[in-house]
Amino acid sequence: MLQTKLIAGLGNPGAEYEWTRHNLGFLVVSRFVEDAKASFSSSRCCRGLEAQFRLGEVKVVVLMPMTYMNLSGQAVAGALSYYKVEPAESLVVCDDFSLEFGQLRLRSKGSDGGHNGLKSIIENLGTQDFMRLRLGVGNPPSRQDPADYVLSAFSAEERRELDAIISEASDCCRAWVEETDIEKVMSQFNKRKDNE
Repeated sequence: MLQTKLIAGLGNPGAEYEWTRHNLGFLVVSRFVEDAKASFSSSRCCRGLEAQFRLGEVKVVVLMPMTYMNLSGQAVAGALSYYKVEPAESLVVCDDFSLEFGQLRLRSKGSDGGHNGLKSIIENLGTQDFMRLRLGVGNPPSRQDPADYVLSAFSAEERRELDAIISEASDCCRAWVEETDIEKVMSQFNKRKDNE
């Protein structure tokens, strides 16, 4: 029997949010699904879009909650329950303004770090024990509200780098699915900016 893993990319629905920093999770899982030659359709189990495909011996379910960021946990919990996936076999992809722009940080658990999407997931699952791939969007300018910053569009300079960052994060998602040694995946992708 195939093992099932769930990957949830966090963001906000609507064209006005598409290229904002808070939608980096959506952008990454969209690329991941595109690379797998799959496509999204309405989810049968929650308010969201989902795609399914197989990588080796793993059935991959990719979810984009359409609940808006602050209620992401409702969709993620619904999908985990429906597909009978343990939280530890799920990966949440989201932006993080405490990391330098372009930095990837894969972790097996942790607090919400002030991220409302992660906060909602932790509240709905009752655990912090799920994988998360945090994608650095850089610190807000000193006088800008972090909420306004993450809902603002990427700068022209950031847009030039974005494709490579999204591609690398998609590769990380695939490695997480296929590689049994999670420490190996962490050491491969978490080092990106530290060594430059």
